[in-house]
Amino acid sequence: MQRRASLEAMIASPTNNKPGAIVKKINDDSPLQKAGVLPNDIIVAVNGTQIADEDVWSDILYDLRGGETTKLEIVRNQKKVQFQVAFNERPKETHEGLETFYEEVTSIYGITQRIIITKPNKTGKQPAVVLIGGLSCSSIEVYPTRKGNWVQTIKDLVEKSGMVVMRIEKPGVGDSEGNCSQSDFLMDLEGYRAAIKTLKSKPYVDTSKIIVYGSSMGSAIAPLLANEFNLAGVISDGTFFKTWFEHMLEIERRILEFKGHSESEIVALLNKYYIPLYYGMLIKKKTYQEVVNEYPALSEFNYHPPNHMYGRPVRYYQQLQNFDLAGQWEKIKVPVRILRGEHDWIMSSFDNQMIINVLKRNGHTDHIIHEYPGLDHWNTIHDTPKNSFEGKEGVWDEGTINIIIEWARDMVGL
Repeated sequence: MQRRASLEAMIASPTNNKPGAIVKKINDDSPLQKAGVLPNDIIVAVNGTQIADEDVWSDILYDLRGGETTKLEIVRNQKKVQFQVAFNERPKETHEGLETFYEEVTSIYGITQRIIITKPNKTGKQPAVVLIGGLSCSSIEVYPTRKGNWVQTIKDLVEKSGMVVMRIEKPGVGDSEGNCSQSDFLMDLEGYRAAIKTLKSKPYVDTSKIIVYGSSMGSAIAPLLANEFNLAGVISDGTFFKTWFEHMLEIERRILEFKGHSESEIVALLNKYYIPLYYGMLIKKKTYQEVVNEYPALSEFNYHPPNHMYGRPVRYYQQLQNFDLAGQWEKIKVPVRILRGEHDWIMSSFDNQMIINVLKRNGHTDHIIHEYPGLDHWNTIHDTPKNSFEGKEGVWDEGTINIIIEWARDMVGL
């Protein structure tokens, strides 16, 4: 598969409904600098596609491939200038003492997706971890220069676990074919299935010792994959249990609390606006725009784009609403480990306890739940959930990934 392009520049996405992406900084000796692009230039079109908003710009970035000639249309000092640039490929990740394989799988949707497998540099069959990430269109690759707490979590899992680790890029993410902003829940799921089948075919993998580690949305999918592929264990990090309709109402309730509304005001707002909004999208299977068109008063409270939520199409959530993920916990027989952040305002503590109650009710005995002090949904320590909600700077704590690694190694007998 062709590698994604490396911009080697800092370019600001369109904001406040203003088209165009503003070049903030360009690396020395980069293709953009050599082509004559300058800081403060406004990129208004790429290969003929107008950059109307942030979603279009995001799609353009995912489509850029290293080595291909890319046509840029730029506004500089109120004049139009055109450039041709051949971006470099994004560098691949490497890890000391590990072999790193960039491979690909094709799902039954015909979408070819990137998988990355890291393997300790030793012989014989080895235990493995399948990493399933959240719903967002962010990459699972830890290429050089990429930073962040989630990136550090992946890097530590790969480098410290002593196990084979497989990651799967969603459609349209990294080198994968497709368009993440248009791909849905079922497409994601089939990509994971194809990847696990490939992992189980590897001669260096002990197929009796494969566990699945899911983060956020991946944590809810993890039991399904463990059941389907007879995996050896489940690690669930930042999960939910209820339907997505219930989940979204709980999020809106917490947001209204953070914003200082009284309980009476919260009840009134939920009944009058948020319940109709999410009922229309998730139960009646309409787009947000269709729901707002029928009930114009909702426009003041709907902060989602017309056909999307959190970067994914509404179809993703409509499929998720109908999918029995909770029922998969009733079928689990293998060891289960659940990590929840004390200050995770996205996923509720009660959802996690519901999972434990279901496991106990069905005779499951090998399960642990650990609530990590101060941890939010994004692998960051905060003093309060509200600080996380307001985007205040938090702290990385390697203790979170260390717990996950300890659980993974214990499950496979390392």
